[in-house]
Amino acid sequence: MACPHLESISLSPPTPAQSVYREDCTQCFDSIDDPTGLDVCLQCFNGGCTGVNTHSQLHAVTRSHPLVLNIKRTRKRVVKDEPPAKITKLAIAAETEADRYEVATTVKCLECAADLDKSNPKLAPVVDGVMKANTFSRQEEVKAWEQELTTCEHVLMLQQQESRKIQSGDLGHCSKCDLKENLWLCLECGNLGCGRAQFGGVGGNSHGLAHATESAHAVAVKLGSITPEGTADVYCYQCDDEKVDGDLSTHLAHWGIILAEQVKTEKSLTEMQIEQNLRWEFSMTTEDGKELKPLFGPGLTGLKNLGNSCYLASILQCLFDLPAFQARYNIPEVDLPNVLDPAQDLETQLRKLGDGLLSGRYSKPDSDVVASEDSPETPHQKGLAPSMLKHLIGRGHAEFSTMRQQDAFELLQHLLKLVTRSQHPAPLTDPTQPFRFAMEQRLQCLSCKKVRYSTNEQDNVFIDVPIEKSPPVEGEGESYKPVTLKQCLDNFTAQEVVELTCAACGSKDGFTKRSLFKTFPTTLVVNARKMTIENWVPRKVDVPVIVGDGPFLLDEYLSSGLQESEELLPEEEAAAAPTFVPNGGALDVLMAMGFSRNRCERALHATGNEDANAATEWLFGHMEDADIDEPLVVAPAGSGDSAAADPEKIEMLAAMGFGAPQARKALKETSGDVERAVEWLFSHPDDQGDFGDSGDSGDSGNAGAAPDTEKGDAGSAALPAKFQLQSIVCHKGTSIHTGHYVAFIRKLLDTTVPKWVLFNDEKVVEAGDVEEMKKTAYVYFFNRVV
Repeated sequence: MACPHLESISLSPPTPAQSVYREDCTQCFDSIDDPTGLDVCLQCFNGGCTGVNTHSQLHAVTRSHPLVLNIKRTRKRVVKDEPPAKITKLAIAAETEADRYEVATTVKCLECAADLDKSNPKLAPVVDGVMKANTFSRQEEVKAWEQELTTCEHVLMLQQQESRKIQSGDLGHCSKCDLKENLWLCLECGNLGCGRAQFGGVGGNSHGLAHATESAHAVAVKLGSITPEGTADVYCYQCDDEKVDGDLSTHLAHWGIILAEQVKTEKSLTEMQIEQNLRWEFSMTTEDGKELKPLFGPGLTGLKNLGNSCYLASILQCLFDLPAFQARYNIPEVDLPNVLDPAQDLETQLRKLGDGLLSGRYSKPDSDVVASEDSPETPHQKGLAPSMLKHLIGRGHAEFSTMRQQDAFELLQHLLKLVTRSQHPAPLTDPTQPFRFAMEQRLQCLSCKKVRYSTNEQDNVFIDVPIEKSPPVEGEGESYKPVTLKQCLDNFTAQEVVELTCAACGSKDGFTKRSLFKTFPTTLVVNARKMTIENWVPRKVDVPVIVGDGPFLLDEYLSSGLQESEELLPEEEAAAAPTFVPNGGALDVLMAMGFSRNRCERALHATGNEDANAATEWLFGHMEDADIDEPLVVAPAGSGDSAAADPEKIEMLAAMGFGAPQARKALKETSGDVERAVEWLFSHPDDQGDFGDSGDSGDSGNAGAAPDTEKGDAGSAALPAKFQLQSIVCHKGTSIHTGHYVAFIRKLLDTTVPKWVLFNDEKVVEAGDVEEMKKTAYVYFFNRVV
């Protein structure tokens, strides 16, 4: 009997703009590698599991999408005589899915509980489109080794001198030395100069850079990186960055270099960056050379590296080790949100990760690859690929939306902000609340001794680690003297003198300033800054910070608050209403066009006070405004909030399809003007909006700081304030934006005494070198204990 749904439902293959979730379920980490495979909806291309969670069936019922393509994948059995090579950009392109896996597909109607003929003319093109479409993880994997390069004015305006044939290959050498590799061709004059010395023994004397400096010629290409396909390393010395040259073939032909005849002989800059990042490996062996013991089970699940994503994996492992995150997001007994696109819902993806990391279902040895008798090591787990969550976290963010390595601490701050802004319906609670506490700053005039106390709420502390080199030892690299956590906290809370004028006595002698804890959090996050400046360039160094495994007290860092003997400084007068100063040049242009001064000032204020053209467009669109000819009045900071946050105006914008946070931000930016707010929203589509918090602090050590409010301070001032180290994010590399991140977490394994566990991407092992861990620690998580 024919399936009635096949006849009645309109089907079409996925377009390049559509996401096809054909590797893992959008609501859990069950995948096409499971025995029953994965169902891909043939109408919206959602991926649904067919195991115990039956998310495929749930999707079919709630969306009335009964037609699915079931995909089952099994690994081809191979024997590896040696460990697999590090993955490279070239390997991603060369090895296909067909080389590694056998894939079986079946078309089903879930409502009819029947298999369908996938060769049906209506089904065949859709099935073919699903199987050929790029998946989330494939897109991420391919982009992982590619930088987002653009061109620049120096490339676009390149003027080449008289052409001549340049020696290349074995005949070419640097014009200032005898180097025959790492050669950069100046596209303006044809000079050949060697590049800078590179990681991995690639020589260079920076003669290409010297030529660019002397001649002011900006654009050069690395000869050994040129491929017949037209790719090459193009560098602009003026921009000090890699660029793209759309006319590379023409520019090279000018110097007698035919693109189609070139053979790539050297690694590109991207490939060398990959190799350098992979160099920063954390030891996976014990001191006597034995492999560290792999661990499996609940809370011991690794995360795949999606390409420079170790910063994300290490932070997620530490967060989901905390009771607050486990209680909020590991709740299998609570139904997932009923949303149209689960892959684009933060709540769903955090719940998916909580189940994946903590259930233990996915933490098992990967037996797909058979180890030979010569390599009897225990296999590691495959790990989970949180590509959907990574996409959500980075969406709209200038840094986290890229595939470049990022600062793990900045990611933590960003993620906590996203979670705070999410909905937490009762009885669920905000899992970021345990991080919050209050710092109290005390200022005292050196002359009249009057004081002022101010309170800021924050969710971390930022400490500078004292840096002092150890005496050099022959045959060993540079090292630094260890410091204790107490030394760092003493410096953080130390009193200092600041230059301020006293509002009470008028003295300019200055003030003493000191910050102490007003309350303590349940979980204290400490970011340890270990930076030194060498040749005007900041460089991260590994300074061992001594932190014991046992509990310690922070009681001495609690502020005592205002004392009876202290006299408060008078409150400062409120700032006067700001005066808007229009751009003189733009104002003259507008007034010369016949507009009144009041109209011109309103237009410039509404369009950023920079461009007369933008102001002109605004004027033509607001000629009928009732207040167009009234003098511009700029409200003082804070006073416009009430108008901007008018619930009726927010509701009006919400009725147009805008979210409340975006509406609130737009009204605040336009002084409560609804029409201008609509324009602002359309011109700022990626802005996440105003969630009613205090905004970002410019000081990364005071992220999320907000003035004290009537609701009371976060955290607790109860003593004793006893804390114990629970987890660490460690980093190896000379910059927080390169290198490699891992997490070390204290876990109760098979004993009553916690042991340190190393989470190195998908590899989860019992930690070996704890001292190395402490030397490379970057972010600490301390839990308050009784």
